[in-house]
Amino acid sequence: MSDFVEALVAAYPNVPFQKLLGVEIVELVPDRATIKVPFRHDLVGGGEALHGGVMSSLLDLTGALAAWSSHDVSRGVKAATVSLTINYLSAAIGKDILATGIVRRRGKELVFCDVDIVDADGKAVASGSMIYRIV
Repeated sequence: MSDFVEALVAAYPNVPFQKLLGVEIVELVPDRATIKVPFRHDLVGGGEALHGGVMSSLLDLTGALAAWSSHDVSRGVKAATVSLTINYLSAAIGKDILATGIVRRRGKELVFCDVDIVDADGKAVASGSMIYRIV
């Protein structure tokens, strides 16, 4: 990883939105990232089920981090999510969630990622894909 990407990773959990969610980087290797969001009652949408927005945010953050994980910063450092698709498979009830993002294709500017989200027991709760642009 470049110094820029290492600095980005070091700062990642302290970015205000990531800090609000309580994200923790579990693993980061080239073209793959795993991130955890610990269960908290202030993140539920009803009962003990995590709000779907928490899962879609985690999908976005995980895919983006996977995209950065092996990015050549000489190609640019401005970035944004272009699209995001999420499929909710099951409720995440009272448990931490873990997302793993994998880069499927890296183009000139666009990075295509797939992300799977499971609960602490390994039960699939969501999956999706995203396109991230770095210029």
